Amino acid sequence: MPNRRFADGEVVMGRWPGSVLYYEVQVTSYDDVSHLYTVKYKDGTELALKESDIRSQSSFKHRKSQSSSSSPSRRSTSRSRSRSPGRPAKGRRRSSSQSREHKDDKKKTIQETNLALLVLVFSFNQKPSENNTRRYNGEPDSTERNETSCVILEQKLKPDLEIERVLEQYSLHPRKEEKKKEERHSEKKFFETIKTIEKASSKTKELEFGGRIGTFMLIFFLPATVLYLLLMCKQDDPSLMNFPLPLPALESLWEARVFGVFLLWFFLQALFYLLPIGKVVEGLPLSNGRKLQYRINGFYAFILTAAAIGALLYFQFELHYLYDHFMQFAVSAAAFSMALSIFLYIRSLKAPEEELAPGGNSGYFVYDFFTGHELNPRIGSFDLKYFCELRPGLIGWVVINLAMLLAEMKIHNQSMPSLSMILVNSFQLLYVVDALWNEEAILTTMDITHDGFGFMLAFGDLVWVPFVYSLQAFYLVGHPTAVSWPVAAAIIILNCIGYYIFRSANSQKNNFRRNPADPKLAYLKFIPTATGKGLLVTGWWGFVRHPNYLGDIIMALAWSLPCGFNHILPYFYVIYFICLLVHREARDEHHCKQKYGVAWERYCQRVPYRIFPYIY
Repeated sequence: MPNRRFADGEVVMGRWPGSVLYYEVQVTSYDDVSHLYTVKYKDGTELALKESDIRSQSSFKHRKSQSSSSSPSRRSTSRSRSRSPGRPAKGRRRSSSQSREHKDDKKKTIQETNLALLVLVFSFNQKPSENNTRRYNGEPDSTERNETSCVILEQKLKPDLEIERVLEQYSLHPRKEEKKKEERHSEKKFFETIKTIEKASSKTKELEFGGRIGTFMLIFFLPATVLYLLLMCKQDDPSLMNFPLPLPALESLWEARVFGVFLLWFFLQALFYLLPIGKVVEGLPLSNGRKLQYRINGFYAFILTAAAIGALLYFQFELHYLYDHFMQFAVSAAAFSMALSIFLYIRSLKAPEEELAPGGNSGYFVYDFFTGHELNPRIGSFDLKYFCELRPGLIGWVVINLAMLLAEMKIHNQSMPSLSMILVNSFQLLYVVDALWNEEAILTTMDITHDGFGFMLAFGDLVWVPFVYSLQAFYLVGHPTAVSWPVAAAIIILNCIGYYIFRSANSQKNNFRRNPADPKLAYLKFIPTATGKGLLVTGWWGFVRHPNYLGDIIMALAWSLPCGFNHILPYFYVIYFICLLVHREARDEHHCKQKYGVAWERYCQRVPYRIFPYIY
């Protein structure tokens, strides 16, 4: 095992990660397994550094003294070489002036030679009349003069070629200009090297979701899962043991009119998004320091959509058309999300390096296509990822739930919807309205700041959210379940607890990220990190590491309980949600460990439980 070079408490120079700058640090500990030194900077930041990134202070002082003493010694050496020991000072001054005179004479000689050459060339270009005049004055004719001048030209050219060689070998440009050129060249080369290093370092090295093979399978597995769940809900006995399911005819899964209705819905929401209503806010800084602007008008879009749906119902439009063609709508949404993903990947190939997603820049087509190659694809000011995140799918989820409620009333000849259907619609309506009301909070999530916009988010936003999240309402249409008022009251209390944890935890995090110095947040304690951000260790984030996920899971359970316990199918959402959040939690853990280093380890020691207190 190699010996450690620096002792605990020793003051050394540590390189700041990602730069070439060294700062004074103090060694606090050494890990024998990873061979990393934990050092503390003057501002209190603690980082783990390799031994190669640490230098002793004496080496920096030695280099400084050596560089400062080198120039005088060179000057004294050059002076000692240029003078004779026995020659007096005046003689030395005279010799220097003589050398300057010699240089001036040499320049004059060069100028005279070049002038003579120019005169000679000019004489060749004289008109014939001038040549005849010269001949009558006893001068040689043009033929004789050409032969003579060739010899003269050859004699004149020889010293001139020598001069050119001398000029090439010894540049007559001032030394300062030469130095500036060299500095500009070296600076250009330095920045080119930095760009090359940044381009290589920006590549995604750690692949998620099973890498290339896993993402390739998910592209087919996710649509198949949606179709399987919807087909199961249509069965009289939606048991998981009923396998294989009777598959419908392929032509029954597609209808051009349904696809047209879906496109109309998508572009209607795009129109609402473009309306100049609502405030404009800035997102978090990107890797290049730039902040994108977003218009916060999701709640207004929801109100306009509600008004449009109300108008349709007033004019006797049968909204349960959604229930009758639910499979066709799911297939249409899946086809549109695939086409959108292909468009997004093609346009991302022309995007600059700094606009690519940190998690979707692996260089592998399938992986980048699935996770999203470009971070924030925009058409002008229209942000495609931000629009799809909340508008068509999330608001569509509420519209689908309402269609299921009306279908239940029509199919079972009810004047009022069942209590179970009311609970499911109310709980999920609250969740959607909360997301739209707190729309600005989504700008701090990993979906916006880290993940690219590819098949994963396009399919998730446009297909998975509206058609899988509405699974309980779709199930209740074909399998009505009676719920007593005491049971309903208990389910309502459970949902309120989950919602309170979810909303208060997210509010704490978002407010702290926006303005850590807010006096209203003075009661919150945090661990400072090298990135300048803080890790909350009080409030909900001191209870578990991901309290918002805990609230999500409790609410998901409350949404499924009104469906009873006859089948496990309505609880698919709970199982899926737990698996999704555990995966996201592991993702967040890995990302935060890389980002915050030692500070994240200290946070994990303070807050040991991830999602479930005293369990996980």
